[in-house]
Amino acid sequence: MPYEIEKPEEQWRAELDPDEYRVLREAGTEAAFTGEYNDTKTTGVYNCRGCGAELFRSDTKFESHCGWPSFYDPADTDAVELLEDRSMGTVRTEVRCARCGSHLGHVFEGEGYATPTDQRYCINSISVRLAPADS
Repeated sequence: MPYEIEKPEEQWRAELDPDEYRVLREAGTEAAFTGEYNDTKTTGVYNCRGCGAELFRSDTKFESHCGWPSFYDPADTDAVELLEDRSMGTVRTEVRCARCGSHLGHVFEGEGYATPTDQRYCINSISVRLAPADS
């Protein structure tokens, strides 16, 4: 799928550090409970680390105790792209930035969390940057 932001891989490698590149461009995963936003309660907007697109807002972040930041809804349904992922021997739904195609994490449904959507967007901290709200 063509994205609004398209860059050659050499440019992505130059702009991202090796860990960011592995997750955003190669669909890697950061280790559970290690990401900088796993436990944060800061109010603000989570933007794509690859292109700056607004992806999630802190008012949809919730405690899932899964080891990664969890959100029950993206900032806008058009902000993310959902793709079938069969890479781990099971069917999951991958979440990508709809603007640049960067891998963000996965979304799960029907887990019983008390959220308005019954969804858990399990997002790698390294895939996003938190822009704190003005105090």
